[in-house]
Amino acid sequence: MIMRVLKANGFLFNFLQTEIMRNEFERLAARQPMELLSMKRYELPAPSSGQKNDITAWQESVNNSMAQLEHQAVRIENLELMSQHGSNAWKVYNDNLVQMIENAQKELQRLRKQIQDLNWLRKNDQLAAGNKLREMESNWVTLVSKNYEIERAIVQLEGEINKMKQAQGDENKENIRQDF
Repeated sequence: MIMRVLKANGFLFNFLQTEIMRNEFERLAARQPMELLSMKRYELPAPSSGQKNDITAWQESVNNSMAQLEHQAVRIENLELMSQHGSNAWKVYNDNLVQMIENAQKELQRLRKQIQDLNWLRKNDQLAAGNKLREMESNWVTLVSKNYEIERAIVQLEGEINKMKQAQGDENKENIRQDF
């Protein structure tokens, strides 16, 4: 079930894709109990029965117990420091996160405004270009119409010229006949 939730929110699942997390999710999916906490490293074993009279074995055992004791003392000191300063450190961390979120939101608003302004400029440019195109199209239609009228007038004039030439040609023929 947890796997499905994390798969539905893909970014979370991909973020948590570590070997340990994968193993833990598989354990949960198989409904297996959690492994018990191993206390092995906190044990202070005495030398084995064959080394009970060996001074170096006892010295190693004492050194191990002293290292364990020092480790526990450091842990206690860290816990005391955490109880004294931990909450303040988290408050500072949270304040930093809040500040980062506020800055990111301001940046997001600034970018959205830039995008909106750019889109507004583009829209105005496109509307102006559309008006210019309509004006140019209207001029083109007017010029094409004028060209058509001119061509029609030329054809008409050429027809009249041909008629005149033909009429003049006919007159010239009659004049030549009359001359002969």
